[in-house]
Amino acid sequence: MTSLEVSEETEDSGPGGYAAARLLLLHEKERSGPPRRAALARLTDDWLAALFAAAAPPRGVALVAVGGYGRAELSPRSDLDLLLLHDGTADKAAIAALADRIWYPIWDLGLALDHSVRTAAEARATAADDLKVHLGLLDARPLAGDHGLVAALRTTVLADWRNQAPERLPELDALCRERAERMGELQFLLEPDLKEARGGLRDAQALRAVAASWLADAPREGLDSARRRLLDARDALHLTTGRATDRLALQEQDAVAAELGLLDADTLLREVYEAARTISYATDVTWREVNRVLKARSARPRLRALLGGRGGAGRTATGKPAVERTPLAEGVVEMDGEVVLARTARPERDPVLPLRAAAAAAQSALPISLHAVRRLAATATPLPVPWPAEAREELVTLLGAGEATVPVWEALEAEGIITRLLPDWERVRCRPQRNPVHTWTVDRHLVETAVRASSLTRRVGRPDLLLVAALLHDIGKGWPGDHSVAGETIARDLATRIGFDRTDVVTLATAVRHHLLLVETATRRDLDDPATVRAVATAVGTVGTLELMHALTEADALATGPAAWSAWRASLVADLVKRVAGVLAGETPPDPEAAAPSAEQERLAIEALRTGEPVLALHTEPVVAEPEEPEPVGVELVIALPDQPGVLPAVAGVLALHRLTVRAADLRAVDLPLDLGAGSGPVLVLDWRVAAEYGSLPEAARLRADLVRALDGSLDIPARLAEREAAYPRRRGLTAPPPRVTVAAADSRLATVIEVRAQDAPGLLHRIGRALEGAAVRVRSAHVSTLGANAVDTLYVTRPDGSLLSDEEAIDLARALESALR
Repeated sequence: MTSLEVSEETEDSGPGGYAAARLLLLHEKERSGPPRRAALARLTDDWLAALFAAAAPPRGVALVAVGGYGRAELSPRSDLDLLLLHDGTADKAAIAALADRIWYPIWDLGLALDHSVRTAAEARATAADDLKVHLGLLDARPLAGDHGLVAALRTTVLADWRNQAPERLPELDALCRERAERMGELQFLLEPDLKEARGGLRDAQALRAVAASWLADAPREGLDSARRRLLDARDALHLTTGRATDRLALQEQDAVAAELGLLDADTLLREVYEAARTISYATDVTWREVNRVLKARSARPRLRALLGGRGGAGRTATGKPAVERTPLAEGVVEMDGEVVLARTARPERDPVLPLRAAAAAAQSALPISLHAVRRLAATATPLPVPWPAEAREELVTLLGAGEATVPVWEALEAEGIITRLLPDWERVRCRPQRNPVHTWTVDRHLVETAVRASSLTRRVGRPDLLLVAALLHDIGKGWPGDHSVAGETIARDLATRIGFDRTDVVTLATAVRHHLLLVETATRRDLDDPATVRAVATAVGTVGTLELMHALTEADALATGPAAWSAWRASLVADLVKRVAGVLAGETPPDPEAAAPSAEQERLAIEALRTGEPVLALHTEPVVAEPEEPEPVGVELVIALPDQPGVLPAVAGVLALHRLTVRAADLRAVDLPLDLGAGSGPVLVLDWRVAAEYGSLPEAARLRADLVRALDGSLDIPARLAEREAAYPRRRGLTAPPPRVTVAAADSRLATVIEVRAQDAPGLLHRIGRALEGAAVRVRSAHVSTLGANAVDTLYVTRPDGSLLSDEEAIDLARALESALR
């Protein structure tokens, strides 16, 4: 028995019958998507019509569906948008009683209801004051009662919409822009709102409203399919959560994907992003056309006044105003604020024309017209392989245009031109990045990196290689395995295709393969270790490649998101680059074992040995990366104390209690000369870089007092940290993955390198220190790196006598540390 048959048998039994039929329909696996939404609308129509008839309505009354229900697009948990329309002749009490007899059964079923009772004149007046009401009435559909009354209202409301379009459409445009600013872009959000985010269902509705105004129309290719995909995703979201939600939360995505028959959550997000991208592009094109038409309309009266109502200059032979066409490049002109093809352009004979037109548009900061892009996509001949020099130069020009590159690139991508030029692009198109540090999908991140790189081209000898490396550095994320390794192969093929010579191909492949090398080494390795610097120099190879990778590192981080770059990271990378450049120039890195302690370190060590207690100096003047850079990268904290067990966890714990974030830590044992008269025995000197989590820095005296208590056991750091964590419970969300500890292949002759990846939390370094103390190893230095909620701490450790750990000892230590952090 189908749901409609159930409806026929139970429609006289009231709300219970409708509820049963509705439940049966929503669980029919063989019917989903548009058929299910239409069937649900019909089922609801029949039930509401029966309620209306049973209430014995007076003449001149109609029940009307508006908004999404008016479009018959009912999702499982959609609101019912209803208008009780009357002609004003019936008694007000009778209309109120009729409304109650319809609204209350809906509320009794727990269905969300958006309702109103109005005459046609009241509906028009409300629509005039409230844009959202006007939009809902554009989709008015009669359910029961006086259909003529509804038809008359629809005709009047639509006429009002068209007559008022010059005033209402800018209001709608502003409303869409405000919502986009508030909700973000659907195609880039990890937890998008399918309805309210830019490129979502609200924007699709706005495009329908623009089309209804007859002022402009949206590109229709793919638009209906995109709307349908978003509606299908919302249906599945409602069914799997049982809630009226439009937010596709991370924890719901696997279930929603399964409901839709998709492979996994990433496949779901790619489909959603594709749909949103189609709607966003149509939105850009449509509003550009609306604004062009409105501008032209407002200019005509002024033009007629200037010309005195007669033809003359600025008019064609037919009397129509002439449109100025300004040449931009061969076959490319500007017309009416857009880039279009010249009348003489022949895309079928000019394979470089798509890139030439795109470069001209980006350099002029103008949009490329929809008609031009579609003509290029339909008729342009493919570029020969390898590309001619002009095509390569136009690509570089396009990438070097800065922010203006983005809309032009999106226009080419919307019509498939980018994939035709760069076939491997399809694998990264709309690919989500589940690390919350990333702002963009993979493809948009690549374009944004090129945008960032365009401002750094004066720092490198080969700006063209920098821009192309920026575009390709993450191209391997569309393939399994290490994306840098896969990307090297793809970059080599694409660079050859684009027409670079062998030397440039090698440079680009190296930059893509090692695009993370500088920042990961600078933030996670000991730069005083000669092996660290030599390893980077070997991977980079030349000074030219080094400067290219330095700029690429900054552009990549800036395009990733605000958490990926800071003055602190910039200073570390710059220090590494300086050291590597020295090695490439033939210099020998200094031996850290031969380096004497600084005068301050020696002074503090003498005082610590004389008193037998910790001595510290906190330099409250912040260190900055550059003189003009206002962002502090931390302050220096130097601590000296007689060598004893438990120093690292004690210091790390005290810093955590005082809400100080550790950037880096260097620990070294200093043997003072006997002629200093300071006694005997090794002194441990700790040179830390710390920053206040928020607020001001603590006083040095308070830090010292707490450190003394921590070392003598009177300050229970684990208990204090646990109390603080209990007072601020973690927010709900996904469970963090377990910590992972590995032995890094660093080829260091100074220490064994252990890398800890874990969820960042107050006291993490304290817990690591306690575990290392339990393993009876000595920490030489620690390098702390945090991206979002993820911490990567690199520890240089030795045996107590300063020798390196054996391979077995290192593996055992990593396992013990991983177990202690779980």
